Amino acid sequence: MKNVVDFEDLLKEKYGEKGTVSRDKYNAEYLAFRLSVILKETRKEANITQEQLAERTGTKKSYISRIEKGQSDIQISTYYKLIEIGLGKQLNISIG
Repeated sequence: MKNVVDFEDLLKEKYGEKGTVSRDKYNAEYLAFRLSVILKETRKEANITQEQLAERTGTKKSYISRIEKGQSDIQISTYYKLIEIGLGKQLNISIG
């Protein structure tokens, strides 16, 4: 790690270049983690439980729990439903 100068260099050293299998796997897991943190923080700010969120969106508490732990792939349509319908927030997605 002596040649690491920024986070991208660290990722390249540990997981390889973008587009490699190991880097793609890391990126997918990192995205799941980020989405899980956003969902959990937003739910807590709304002062509702996982069970209440599940009831509002027609899902199960165990599913909400798995998402919040980053243990479940989630479709954008489901994430939209959780954020917009369940939590009353606006979901904005950008591609950079």
